Parts: sequence; C-alpha cells; structure tokens
Amino acid sequence: MSRYDRQLRIFPNGARDQARLRQARVLVIGAGGLGASLLPLLVGAGCGYIAIMDHDVVAAHNLHRQTIFRESDVGRLKAECAVRHLLTLNSESQLVAIPRAMTPDAAMTLIPEFDIVIDAADEVAVTYALSDLCKRRNTPFISASVAGRMGYVGGFCRNAPSYRAIFPALPDRVMTCGDTGVMGPVVAVMGALQAQMVLDVLMDTTPSPLGLMFQINFENWKTAQFRFDDAPEPETPYAAFIDATSLNATDRIFLMRRAELDPHLFKGDVETIEVDEVAHLAALPGRRCVFICRRGVTAWRAAESYMRQTGDRNVAIIAFHQEGEMTSPA
Repeated sequence: MSRYDRQLRIFPNGARDQARLRQARVLVIGAGGLGASLLPLLVGAGCGYIAIMDHDVVAAHNLHRQTIFRESDVGRLKAECAVRHLLTLNSESQLVAIPRAMTPDAAMTLIPEFDIVIDAADEVAVTYALSDLCKRRNTPFISASVAGRMGYVGGFCRNAPSYRAIFPALPDRVMTCGDTGVMGPVVAVMGALQAQMVLDVLMDTTPSPLGLMFQINFENWKTAQFRFDDAPEPETPYAAFIDATSLNATDRIFLMRRAELDPHLFKGDVETIEVDEVAHLAALPGRRCVFICRRGVTAWRAAESYMRQTGDRNVAIIAFHQEGEMTSPA
C-alpha cells in the first residue's frame, strides 16, 4: 500500500495531486515553533523540495514547543537539525538547510525559485518584507503568528491581497513569545493550519485559503475567520525594508538610540536619534532617509512619523541583527 494512501483517498484529483506535491518547491522561513510543527506534516505529505531557512541555534527553552528537536540538539543550528530529523521521516523529500537569517536581499534571490513561501518566523520585519516581495512576484505567502494562548494564520498574495492590506500599520504594541510566553499546543495548532493551507494552495483546492484569515484564542476557546479577497492594498506610501549592504554614500542614516548598536557597523555617517526627535528632521531632496533598529519596530514608527510630517517618500528601514542580518524566530 502506498504511504500516501490515506490522503490520496480525499485528494480531489488523487494521484495527480500527489504528483503536484512531489514537484512542489517550498520555502520555509523559520524552524522554530511554527516550523517545527508544520515541517513534519509537509514532509509526511510528500512535498518534494523544501528549503528551511533559519540562522538560530536550538536552546533549552525552545524544547517545550519545538518538538522536532531533541535535548542533544541544544546549541546546534536549527535548520540543519531539522533537515537531519526530517530525512528519517520521508527519504523521498529533498530537504535543504539554509543556516542564515532572512534578509531582503536573500528574499529577492530565493523567492523566484519557489512555488510558495511560508512565514514561520513570527517576526514583524520578516513578515512585511516577505509579503512585499511575494506580492511583487505573484507568489503565494502563508503567514502565522502566536503569542501566549492566541494565534492567527492567513493566506496572502498571488491572487489575494498582501499582508499590508490587512495590517497596513503596526499595532500599538508588538509582542513576541519572549515577551508574553507561549503554549506549545497553540503553536502546534497554528503550524498545522499553515501546513494545511500550503497543501490546499499547491493542489489548487476550492475555496482557496488565499484571502482567508483564521484566528484562535485559547484563553476563551473561541475561533474566528474572515475572507479578505477584496481588501484594498494601502494607498499610503510605506518605507521598504532593505539590507545594510544596500546603503549608499548619499543616505541619511538614523540609528534608533535604544537599539544599542555600534554605529561603526554601518557605512557612512550615522546619527543616533529617538523617535520623538524625528519631528525636527527636514527632507533633503535626493537623499534617502534610512532608519535602523534591531527588530524594525522602532525604526518603522520613526519612518512613519518622518513621512507624515515631511511628505518625503524616499525612506527605508533596516532591521539589524547583531551579526548584521534581519532577525528570525526565537
């Protein structure tokens, strides 16, 4: 009996759908809690080529929710550990570890090579940067986020609106699992929903999960969902995420003071600034303003404030990890 017999029984086109999965090229950003939950499901289902991108290492505090890893993996690269364990699940899948952080430059290079992109990083800068590029490339984008006992998952881009259509601006407070804590089963549920969305997109099922948002709150055991197929893309110009390598000699570089980053990490003159000091900046024609912080959140708020007051649209954001790369999952 085929290892895929039970899913073939419900696939709309049977063996043809299985062949589509075998030919699919899937890019997964993040091998943390979401990635560790969704990856075994995609590999088990027979997705043919999966690239796993994550620069982080396994830590002891990951193990309660990132159940793909073992105690012996602590201190080792997540992407490489994930590939090693997943190969024992399905030798028919081709798995590739990319043990580095996602950056806008890396995304521009990688995304054209894949049929679908999965955002399992749960990091605001990564999500917006990936969505912007997927929208430009007409590539389906499945994103999820979890904090505490709550989470959501959505299908974006290709023939659906982008992430910015639903979240055009940052919430007042951006939380991570490091801030709020997180329950392992909540992460597993959201990762499983991501995996199901991916399979449905690859098999082109109807209705499509692209254009669908699904939310779960385990504090009160309530779920909610809505479709956003006709949601308009934001008309207000926004600052794009870029790499530090994209800086040029004419850029005006502003390092958010609380980022506690060494200005010498960046080329050119760097000015440290607080968000409330942005009100004193004036636009200089022909010169781009670039705001930098660790996670991109404070830089985003500074960029929005600057654009509102000056009308300048030549603005960019860098979310800078200590090693010089965009942050990825905790």
